[in-house]
Amino acid sequence: MPKLKDRTPKVGGRSTAFQLRIHPELHAQIKSLTDRENITLACWLKELARRELRRQGIEPRG
Repeated sequence: MPKLKDRTPKVGGRSTAFQLRIHPELHAQIKSLTDRENITLACWLKELARRELRRQGIEPRG
């Protein structure tokens, strides 16, 4: 079964990409969680960022 991807509508073309270095042990922990939830790492990180913006009273735009 393919992992779920973020289906947020894109506006104005491709989204910005960036590289992120993660300690291998932390990556393994996150990968275990995303595998269990059947979502991609990128999707999980974006949802985490959206939740934090909302927690700080900021409505995410993407």
